[in-house]
Amino acid sequence: MKRLLAVVLAAISWGAISQPAAARERHPQQDFAVQEAPFGGLFRGFGLGASSGPVQRSYVNIQGNYKPGSIIISTSERRLYFVTAPGEAIRYGIGVGRDGFRWGGVHKVTAKKEWPAWTPPSQMLRRRPDLPRHMEGGPDNPLGARAMYLGSTLYRIHGSNEPETIGQAVSSGCFRMVNDDVIDLYNRVSVGATVYVKN
Repeated sequence: MKRLLAVVLAAISWGAISQPAAARERHPQQDFAVQEAPFGGLFRGFGLGASSGPVQRSYVNIQGNYKPGSIIISTSERRLYFVTAPGEAIRYGIGVGRDGFRWGGVHKVTAKKEWPAWTPPSQMLRRRPDLPRHMEGGPDNPLGARAMYLGSTLYRIHGSNEPETIGQAVSSGCFRMVNDDVIDLYNRVSVGATVYVKN
């Protein structure tokens, strides 16, 4: 048994040391660095579950001065990080704003809604007069299963009924996730959480 434990610990150490350089890189123009967690965070606990989207959620090590419960959004990387503990985060795939609709800054989660209704803002209606003026929440709603509202902005982190858009730059500034990922994040994040949006 001791020999097996020694082999497992050696493998974990080797996995951390032998990470490819790309897995340890600091992201350009960002003040945080991400490193793949050995064995996908197997020893951090259970309950992460699988994602139905094109990007699987995973545990990662993260360097930077971020409190647990914070969210970091990397628009260039098209990933969202939920900080679970000092130096640790869950990474999710997201869709981001297309050219001309990307933004950055620091905000708070000011509200959370399950199966939110959608009222397109006037700016969007000017661009797309074909859109409905209001749509009740449900599986066909573009905001998906959950939404987290960001400060006084028009932007949200929300679900999507278009999983093929995850990892793409297609939105009008909101951050979209597959529904099972947004439900997972929604259950973890609190109103008042700080959200760092980085380009």
